[in-house]
Amino acid sequence: MKTTQSKDGTTLAYDVYGNGPALIYITGASCHRSFKPIVQDAKIFANEFTVFNYDRRGRGDSGNTLPYTIEREIEDIEAMIDSAGGTAFLYGHSSGAVLALEAALRLGSKVQKVMMYDAPYVHDEERKFEYNQLSQKIHKLLDNGKNGEAMSCFLKGIGMPKVFVLLLPLFPGWKTMKALAPTLAYDIVLTQDLPPIERATQISVPTQIIVGEKSPSSIHDVGRQLTKAIPNAKFVQLTGQDHMVKAKTLLPLLSGFFK
Repeated sequence: MKTTQSKDGTTLAYDVYGNGPALIYITGASCHRSFKPIVQDAKIFANEFTVFNYDRRGRGDSGNTLPYTIEREIEDIEAMIDSAGGTAFLYGHSSGAVLALEAALRLGSKVQKVMMYDAPYVHDEERKFEYNQLSQKIHKLLDNGKNGEAMSCFLKGIGMPKVFVLLLPLFPGWKTMKALAPTLAYDIVLTQDLPPIERATQISVPTQIIVGEKSPSSIHDVGRQLTKAIPNAKFVQLTGQDHMVKAKTLLPLLSGFFK
C-alpha cells in the first residue's frame, strides 16, 4: 500500500500495478481498492498500463475529511495524477465516471484522455424526483446508524435484482459493504442531477463514453446526451456487457483509445 495526501490533508491509500502509461482507476459506489473484483480489474488493466487503484475518500484505508464536496474528490484525483507523474489517463466506472468528467473539466492538461463507463446521472425529471425520494430514505437510515439497510435500499433503488440484494448479507464481503454505506451519500451527490450538458460542451480532453448493451435504458440515454454535448466524444455500446463490465472485454477499448 502507498499513500499520498490530497489538498485538504486527507490521506489517500493506493496500489500500483503494471507498467506503461499511467491510468487512474476511479471506482463507483460501494467499491474500494481491495474489493476482489476491483483488484482483478486493476490487474487485467495492468497488462497495458501502470494502474493507480486508489481508495476514494471515506473508503478502505483512505481518510474522510468533512464536509464532503465534489471539489474535494477532484482534488483527490489531482493528487493521484501527481503521484503518477503529473499527467494520466482516467477511467471512471459508474459514479467514478461522473468524477472523471468533472476532472476533465477542472484539471486541464493533467488529464490526457478520459473513458467513462455507464455514467449514472438521472436521465429525466421524473427519475430525478424518484431518486430524490430514495436519497431522503437512505440519509434517514444512515443518520440512524442502519448501514446495512441503507446499502440494501440503495442497491434495490438503482435496479439491482431484489433476490441478489437479499442474498448479499450471506457473502463474506457484506461487513465491508456495510462499512462503506456512509459513502453512498457522496455517490448520491454525484449522480442526483441531470447530466451537465452545458458544462460538458467545454470539455477539451479526448473522451470516450461507453455503455453496456445490457445496462439500463436510462444509462444509454445519459451516454447519448453526453456524447452529443462533449466535442468529438466517441460513443461505444459494448456488446453483451451490463453495468458490471468484464475487464478483459474492456481492455482492448482502453488500449485502443488511450494508446
